[in-house]
Amino acid sequence: MALEMRDRCERCGTAALSPDGAALICSYECTFCESCGSALRGVCPNCGGELVARPRRAAAG
Repeated sequence: MALEMRDRCERCGTAALSPDGAALICSYECTFCESCGSALRGVCPNCGGELVARPRRAAAG
């Protein structure tokens, strides 16, 4: 099962997240930009889990 690479921050909705760019996720794959992750103090507002750096995926091509 592949990690879902969401392209928008779930908090601000405006931050575009590229597969090879920086983002934060919890174990349920809730996804946030670095700015929102910092504002959330590294805790997912949906599940209370830890937000960690999302693995980067090389751009297809």
